[in-house]
Amino acid sequence: MLGNDKNLINDVRSKFAHVDECADAGARVFFENAGGALTLKSAVVTSMKMAAIPDNQGRDNPASHELGRIINQAKADAKMFFNAHDGQVFVGESGTELLFRLISTAILGTAKGGHVLGSTLEHPASSSACKRWSEIAGKDYVAVIHNNETLSVDAADYMPHITADTRVATILHTSPVSGMGVDVGAISRAIRAKSPDCIIIVDGIQHAAHGGIDIDSYDIDGYVVSPYKMFSRHGYGVAWISDRLSKMPHNSLIGGPSENWEMGTRDTGSYATFTDVVNYFDWLGSKVSDSKDKRERIEAAGVAIKAHERDLCHAMINGTGNLKGLSEMPGVGILGGIDNPLREGLVSITLEGMSAPDLVTALRERGIRTHARKDDHYSGNILTPLGLNNCVRVSMCHYNTESEVAQFLAAMQEISGA
Repeated sequence: MLGNDKNLINDVRSKFAHVDECADAGARVFFENAGGALTLKSAVVTSMKMAAIPDNQGRDNPASHELGRIINQAKADAKMFFNAHDGQVFVGESGTELLFRLISTAILGTAKGGHVLGSTLEHPASSSACKRWSEIAGKDYVAVIHNNETLSVDAADYMPHITADTRVATILHTSPVSGMGVDVGAISRAIRAKSPDCIIIVDGIQHAAHGGIDIDSYDIDGYVVSPYKMFSRHGYGVAWISDRLSKMPHNSLIGGPSENWEMGTRDTGSYATFTDVVNYFDWLGSKVSDSKDKRERIEAAGVAIKAHERDLCHAMINGTGNLKGLSEMPGVGILGGIDNPLREGLVSITLEGMSAPDLVTALRERGIRTHARKDDHYSGNILTPLGLNNCVRVSMCHYNTESEVAQFLAAMQEISGA
């Protein structure tokens, strides 16, 4: 879709800063999007504008009134983007901080006893919070074992561990190591069937840039994203929480609004730059659909992004033009298999006889930016069961092109001797 329209893909790329060159190293292909996506130029401009405003929120002057309007607009935009008609949206320090806050509140706020349910697929932001606060609250923590073939989990994996005493459950929408997605709605329905009052919290940080989000269909209580991975900037995270979770006892100022989840005065620029992200999805949706409805255009953008990234992954794995794909290169291993329909814009690989850090260096020397994942607290949950010490994560976004994939494959052929 996007790749078949040269004018459109050029228009897309023109919206982003540093799309084809690094400020410090010059020209390069950026395949490290899972570590932080490219930033919209509009978000850069908005950040500079907002940083210069001296006024605070909640004052009686025109500048303060405008700050309030920007925040309210951003919250409405975020709820539309998430397709969440109820609940509330707020920003925090980071996605990790927000996951800790939502999970601790849920564990401490639910009935005594029972257990907290997660999975071995999850980022340590969720699993660490679950383990720590389960122990403090006297609840058991149960981790569903993910599938080492698909590098994902599904409702069938969760079901044997769900009981009426499942108090809190966490779900990872997409793995930042394998790039494999998870059917959040199916897992949520399985949980609700046995434990209707369970508080369900989803880590959407890796997924958010790679397709649609539809909170109303998931029947969950919390969803967290990190905007720096979805075309905004570092320095904040965004959370949606249900009305039920909103009302639970949580850290807040005594005497303040009972359902306020923001800790202190938040940067208005964080809200404003999230509106930039939503407006970008709206713009892209207008290029791939004729809908007059903003939510429908956002959905259309998600569909187009997913389709384009699927094509990029197919080209990377199976080849493009006269270039061999990764699956044809001797000594190259592909985590999660060659034909995995759960893959979202990311291919993690190994190369026989070369460590991941050395392969990252070799690719960098040929103008390709990637990243090594190690069997540490971030990625060991995926790599250790596979018997791997490390892997190279090659992560794409919808502004990447098939010609960039070709540059990567040419570099891999040279490095591997294929």
